[in-house]
Amino acid sequence: MIRIIMHGCNGKMGQVIGSLLAEDREAELVAGIDVFDDGHNAYPVFRNIRECDVEADCLIDFSSASAVDDMLDYCVEKSLPCVLCTTGLREEQLQKAEKAAESIAVLRSANMSLGINTLLKLLKNAAAILAPAGFDMEIVERHHRLKVDAPSGTALALADAINGELGNEYNYVYDRSGRREKRPEKEIGISAVRGGTIVGDHDVIFAGADEVITFSHTAYSKAVFGKGAVQAAKFLAGKPAGRYNMSDVINGAG
Repeated sequence: MIRIIMHGCNGKMGQVIGSLLAEDREAELVAGIDVFDDGHNAYPVFRNIRECDVEADCLIDFSSASAVDDMLDYCVEKSLPCVLCTTGLREEQLQKAEKAAESIAVLRSANMSLGINTLLKLLKNAAAILAPAGFDMEIVERHHRLKVDAPSGTALALADAINGELGNEYNYVYDRSGRREKRPEKEIGISAVRGGTIVGDHDVIFAGADEVITFSHTAYSKAVFGKGAVQAAKFLAGKPAGRYNMSDVINGAG
């Protein structure tokens, strides 16, 4: 049984993951970390990560950027593998995560969904075939009205997967309203839609002469991200120090 600590256990994703682990036969939630706690969880919760003395095989982090530094220090001190899911990190924090990966296993991904990460793999293959044949590439992402950043980190990850396969020769454009010119060849358009309670939709469009191919992914609940995080924790437990991502989970690397 893989023992997991949930950093940010009382947040929305922390509670989703807690529910998933309560029914999991291969992993269990042995402790939680959260500054806000009303005692409703079935496992011990510590308001300060430094107070946590529970033995574990992996930590899942879905907290806030302000809590990530202490979390990384704790994991390094405890030699505890970490699935880093918190977004919006500063460059200094990203560098700190890379430094931590020299001592422990660290997995970080722009999106924890297994479906999205499978899509990233498929897009590389599609771009290698379709872009040289003259297909234009556009990404449309849709999220709930409360999301504050645009475009989404996932949309950028999709664009990066395509661009990386093509030698990073393409420019990203987010708004064409201020120009009067035909579409440049080496351009990837990224459009953001915000409204309602949309959890997350992403369409990647390859538009060629007389034909269009669209790759679509729809998240119907936050559970898809929780399932990916749990799968990542199972994969990461016992792994040697290094930087991992969800493609390693999908490929079963290591």
